[in-house]
Amino acid sequence: MEPTHPVSPESLRGVSEEVALVHAARAGDPTAQADLYRLYVRRVAGLSHRLLAGGPDVDDLVQDVFMEAFSHLGALAAPEAFGTWLGAITIRTAHKRARRSRLSMRLGLARDVPHEVEHLAAPVVPPEMAIDLRTMMMALIAGPAGAAEALVLRHFEGLQLDEIATRMGLSLATVKRRIESAEAWLEIVRARDLP
Repeated sequence: MEPTHPVSPESLRGVSEEVALVHAARAGDPTAQADLYRLYVRRVAGLSHRLLAGGPDVDDLVQDVFMEAFSHLGALAAPEAFGTWLGAITIRTAHKRARRSRLSMRLGLARDVPHEVEHLAAPVVPPEMAIDLRTMMMALIAGPAGAAEALVLRHFEGLQLDEIATRMGLSLATVKRRIESAEAWLEIVRARDLP
């Protein structure tokens, strides 16, 4: 594919290589798109893995995120914020996928695909802790809409509340409510599972 809006080297003097790649990708340069993919695929895959609890749809989500990003690259107001913008797309796309999955489960259309415990926890984690992590993630996925994403971003990604709000496109109050909702849901699940 030929670039549709060539970028002159003079217009990119003094900008980072990443920003230059974003400008070139906007212009339709497939090499720049491939380079941006290589720069960010591990970050998107890691976040996707945590948001989907290591489920079988992680690879599909990663591909969907990059397809969405490259098809809407012109909407990115600040090329230097590409990474943050890509994170927001990942969260939004994972949320849509989770919402569809919950609806399919409620309608009896979803197939029950077991999640691999070893993909959710590091190899050094004792097996009983890995099972607890898997149980917790599965409970979160089945819980209130949007709550799992907010909790994962807070406790697994280590983001501050304002960063989560920005990435999820929500108000700070909504993020706090979703995290509280997820934590309350986990308490209910724990209490129900206790002998």
